[in-house]
Amino acid sequence: MSNKKPLRTSMRILHRYLGYFLAGIMAVYALSGIVMIFRDTDFLKQQKQITKQVKPNAEPDELGRLLDIRPFKIQKQEGNIIYFEHGTYDKSTGKADYTSKEWPAAIENLTELHKARSGQPLFFLNVFFGMSLLFFVVSAFCMFLPKTTIFKKGLYFTLAGVILTLVLIFLR
Repeated sequence: MSNKKPLRTSMRILHRYLGYFLAGIMAVYALSGIVMIFRDTDFLKQQKQITKQVKPNAEPDELGRLLDIRPFKIQKQEGNIIYFEHGTYDKSTGKADYTSKEWPAAIENLTELHKARSGQPLFFLNVFFGMSLLFFVVSAFCMFLPKTTIFKKGLYFTLAGVILTLVLIFLR
């Protein structure tokens, strides 16, 4: 007689232990995701004075790109000095002095979880996390037999989640 476990049992075991393993990762992703929602505000940001040397006589339309400030809007110009929100730029020397509001380094590092690109080490964590979440989706449907009431209700909740997500995406 075979000691082979049914697929449902194996999926439940994998789901359980992968869930425990990912609990810490999910907590960090959740917290950093909540912080990133407020990235267009001053929430948890600290003011920082910046002096930056860029090329002299930069055109006003390229100055924002050189200083990495978005949106960039010039307020006025007096002689060689260009005034913009939170700072100045001296056209003759190329020196820019301005203030910026930035997250502390620890929070900035956390937000990198959501911004990782394929050439960065966090890429592997993001791919692993995404694949694990997809496994959770599939394994959740293996928890109960398809003929049970719980399974059928689960399908309705899944459909509701898909519809809510699509509505929020397309009605923004």
